[in-house]
Amino acid sequence: MAVTKRPHIVIVNPDSWRGDVLGHLGHPAAVTPNLDERVRTDSVSFRSAFVQNPVCTPSRCSFMSGWYPHVRGHRTMHHMMRPDEPVLLKTLKDSGYFVWWGGKNDLVPAQHGFAPYCDVKYQPPPERQVRPMFAMDRQSEWRGTPDSDTYYSFYVGRLEVPAGEPVFYDRDWANVQGAIDLIRRYGRGEGPTNRPLCLYLPLTYPHPPYAVEDPWYGMIDRAKVPPRVLEAEDAAGKPSIERGIRERQRLSTWSEERWTELRATYYAMCARVDHQFGLLVAALQEAGMYDGTALFLFSDHGDFTGDFGLVEKTQNTFEDCLTRTPFLIKPPAGEPVRPRVSEALVELVDFPATVEALTGIAPGHTHFGRSLLPVLAGETDEHRDAVFCEGGRLRGERQAMELESASSNDPSGLYWPRSGLQAGEGPEHTKAAMCRTHDFKFVRRLYERDELYDLRADPFERHNRIDDPALAEELSRLKDRLLTWYQETCDVVPHDPDRR
Repeated sequence: MAVTKRPHIVIVNPDSWRGDVLGHLGHPAAVTPNLDERVRTDSVSFRSAFVQNPVCTPSRCSFMSGWYPHVRGHRTMHHMMRPDEPVLLKTLKDSGYFVWWGGKNDLVPAQHGFAPYCDVKYQPPPERQVRPMFAMDRQSEWRGTPDSDTYYSFYVGRLEVPAGEPVFYDRDWANVQGAIDLIRRYGRGEGPTNRPLCLYLPLTYPHPPYAVEDPWYGMIDRAKVPPRVLEAEDAAGKPSIERGIRERQRLSTWSEERWTELRATYYAMCARVDHQFGLLVAALQEAGMYDGTALFLFSDHGDFTGDFGLVEKTQNTFEDCLTRTPFLIKPPAGEPVRPRVSEALVELVDFPATVEALTGIAPGHTHFGRSLLPVLAGETDEHRDAVFCEGGRLRGERQAMELESASSNDPSGLYWPRSGLQAGEGPEHTKAAMCRTHDFKFVRRLYERDELYDLRADPFERHNRIDDPALAEELSRLKDRLLTWYQETCDVVPHDPDRR
C-alpha cells in the first residue's frame, strides 16, 4: 500500500561515476559496502541505466526535466534550463517541498539565481576552511611540464590530509556535512518540519582529476583492478574525436602499472562517495526519517578512466563507460519493493517520472520519463526496449562550440585536448545519437561513419560492424527505432494554449 503522506526525497548525485564500479554488480576492485547493503535490504539497483548525454550540463538538464537534449537544444555546458523551462526541483518547491541544494550547479543559469528552485542553496560556514577540490591549487606539482605525459592525465593520486584533520575537507565533504546537519535538525523538530524535505546533493566526486585521501586511497586492491579496454583494432571504425583527444593527451607512453594506479584512485573516489552515502543513510535512520524517505543515487555520466587510452569523457561518443551510470532507488516504507539488481533497461529521464509517481505530483509539461515503481515492486523488468543518448553539434553552430570554456583556445587548460577540438570545424564534434538495446548499439553520425556493435560478442565496443552484411537486418531495425524515437520526442506542446 502506498504511503498517504508525501515522502521526503533525498537525491545523491555524484559526478562521473561509471555504472560498472559497484561491488554488487561484480566489479572485482570496487569498494561500495553501503550501496551493496541497500541492495540486499530495501533498494533496487539498475544494471543498465543510461544517461541521455555523456557530459554534465546536458545530462542534468535532461534528468531534471524528463526531456531529451534535442527537445530544447540542451547540448552544451553553457545552455542550461531557462526560467520558462521545467525543472523538477522547482516543481517540488512549488508543490510544498522544502528544497535544500548542497553542491555544484551545471543545471540552471547562475545569472538568474537559485531562488525559484530551492529554499536553500547551501554555503559552508565561513569559520571552517574548505580546501580546493583535488588540490587544484597545486596543479604545477601533479601536472608536470607542458611537454610531459602527465600534463593532461588528470592524475593526482593520494591527497595529503593536514595533521589533526580526519579528511581532506573539500566542497563535497562540506556539503555532505551540511546535509547531515539539516537531517539532524529535521529529526529534532527544528526548521520547516511541516513541509516534506527534498535534499539535493550534487557531489563533484568521482569527477577527475583522480585524487583521494586515505583511508579510501589505500582501500583498493591493485591486484584486482580489471584490465583496461584497449584501443579498437580498426581505428577508423571509431569517431575522430577519440583519436584527436588521444593524440593531445599523450598517454600512450603509460605502463599498465601507471594506468592501474590511476584507475585504483578513481575506484577509491567512488569508495569515498559510498562512505558519504552511508553517513547520510545513518543520519536519516538516527533522525527517524529513513522509512519515510525516497532515496535516489545516480550519476550524470561515466568516465573513460584509461579505457581506449583516454581519460575524462567526450561530448559525442557513447561507449558504456560514459553512458551507463549507477542508479539505485530506495522507495519509502509502504511502497512495494523487491530488493535486487534489476536487468531492466532504464534512462535517467525515468527519474522525474518516478518522483512524480511517489509524490502524486502531476507534471505541468510533457516529458518522456516512465515511472519505475512497477520495476521496484518486482512486477516486471521489461521497462524499455531501447535507450538513447545524443550529443555534438552542426557545422557552423558556433554557439555550441563551447568557446566560453577557458580551455577551448588555451593549451594550458586541463580540458584543452577535448575543448580545443570542439572549437574547430573538423568532423570531431559531429552531431550524433545512440540507440542501444540489450544486445546491440547503433550510433548515427551526421558527418562521420556510423557505428554498430554486437554487444553479445563485443561488450567493450571495439569492433565497429556497421558494414557487416551479417548484421544488415539488425541495423535496419535499429535505424527504424531511432527514427521512431526522434518522431515521438522531437518537440513538446505547452499545456497552456494561447488565445487566438
